[in-house]
Amino acid sequence: MNAGYLIGLVIVDIVVIRLIYMGTFKKAGEPVWAAFVPIVQILYVLKIAGRQWWWILLFLIPCVGIIVWIIVLNDLSKSFGHGVGFTIALIFLSIIFFLILSYDSKPYLGPAGKGPLGAPAA
Repeated sequence: MNAGYLIGLVIVDIVVIRLIYMGTFKKAGEPVWAAFVPIVQILYVLKIAGRQWWWILLFLIPCVGIIVWIIVLNDLSKSFGHGVGFTIALIFLSIIFFLILSYDSKPYLGPAGKGPLGAPAA
């Protein structure tokens, strides 16, 4: 692999993915700077999705991490008023559908689609 390709991947990760997360955090009312700090970024995604901070430890367990990420993506999808189909799209076409999640007109409904007090959103 040549160095130019590797530098390009790093730039895409730093710029594009972080900007997409920035939009998600802003929409959910979280600090946008958190999109640029790797572990903090995951903690805020968990918070937006309605999961506890210790779920980050589950990502460290082989094979379990993938299942946990799918659950988090489903909760994240519900948090912005989308369904299971959107979750599947987030799994397979992450960048495109995170971009849609961040910048479409649907508002943040609260963790996993529930209002601030845990009641279902109207």
